[in-house]
Amino acid sequence: MNIRFILQASLAAFGTYFCMYAFRKPFTVATFSNEVFWGIDYKILLIIAQIIGYTISKFLGIKVISEMKSKKRILYLIGFILFAELALLGFAIIPAPYTIICLFLNGLPLGMIWGIVFSYIEGRKASELLGVILSSSFIVSSGVVKSIGKWTIDALNVSENWMPFVTGLLFITPLVLFAFLLEKLPQPTEEDQLLKTIRQPLNKNQRRTIFKQYATPLTLIVIFFITLTSIRDFRDNFAREIWDALGYKDATIFTISEIPIALTVLFILGYIGSITTNYKAFMYYHYVLIIGSISILISTYLFQLGVISPFIWMIISGLGLYSSYVPFNGIFFDRMIATFKINGNVGFLIYIADAFGYLGSILILIYKNFGKASISWLSFFIDSLYILGFLGFLITIYSIYFFKKKQKKSITIKQLVYEQ
Repeated sequence: MNIRFILQASLAAFGTYFCMYAFRKPFTVATFSNEVFWGIDYKILLIIAQIIGYTISKFLGIKVISEMKSKKRILYLIGFILFAELALLGFAIIPAPYTIICLFLNGLPLGMIWGIVFSYIEGRKASELLGVILSSSFIVSSGVVKSIGKWTIDALNVSENWMPFVTGLLFITPLVLFAFLLEKLPQPTEEDQLLKTIRQPLNKNQRRTIFKQYATPLTLIVIFFITLTSIRDFRDNFAREIWDALGYKDATIFTISEIPIALTVLFILGYIGSITTNYKAFMYYHYVLIIGSISILISTYLFQLGVISPFIWMIISGLGLYSSYVPFNGIFFDRMIATFKINGNVGFLIYIADAFGYLGSILILIYKNFGKASISWLSFFIDSLYILGFLGFLITIYSIYFFKKKQKKSITIKQLVYEQ
């Protein structure tokens, strides 16, 4: 394995996506206290507006990312980021509640950044390792950019409206540098293509054919991912409210609590990435999903009993949440393609899951505001974790059953062909 390539690819991918979060998440650390429009909390309106843009971006990405030619990736990447920063400038200038338009426009291009970055590292011998390192960026970066956003308010006396733009401004230069480092990565080698199959753009008919072949497990996985994304996004967007309710008000808590989660996920999924047998690694990802679901259920129950502290609970439940969430951002589907020799690319499968996942985020926010307005952020989060844990466990069991059956059938066909 080329160590130099791994270091360059890791730094470039991690750095690019880490910086992207500076254009997406800092505004969530602001409270926008006591502001309500049309009967909806102002902060919820802002989050919904951005997620709607982000969700539309994911649906567009099913086509755009799966068909994107490699020579245009860098132009799309930098162009999308600059558009998002321009929208944050509008957020600073335009009065509320019209600012929701700006956050909608901010989310519209950012949803495709993940697919662009992952396209540089998919289909390689080291894809899992690189994918886990890339995924760890959004575990750590969200907390870090929130801390920086709050720092600009506390130390630099930047207003809550100007804070997102100022925070993004700090990250433009490093993002461009990391993006060009990505562009300098070499193409997949013959060994990469032999181990992981050649990745190629997909047209509409090819996308439809792939989905039909795996319709049942993919549909269930998408349902699981909708729940995962909704609750992970809720935890992310309302981290300040949850931590405040738990009695933690220091700005550093957003970073400190996420670092052990990121490192543990990196170690576990990185180990699976070192497994050369595609089917074996693919099954291991399923076992991680089961353990993640169980850890969410048990840690939440122990926290409610008072057996473990709020800090430990947030780390264990966060670990279960992210260890389940991260694989679906590319490495799970990368192994699926390699195991069953699917002609296509990861972008198509990622963006099917992501598009519906963020649609779920919108629905859960609307439900919280209108259906459970009297329930605290913390109580709502706890109830949601129980639903996620049970749902994730059941769906993963079925997925294991389906793919084991398909693998046995594939082996049987190969044996028959060999005997003939």
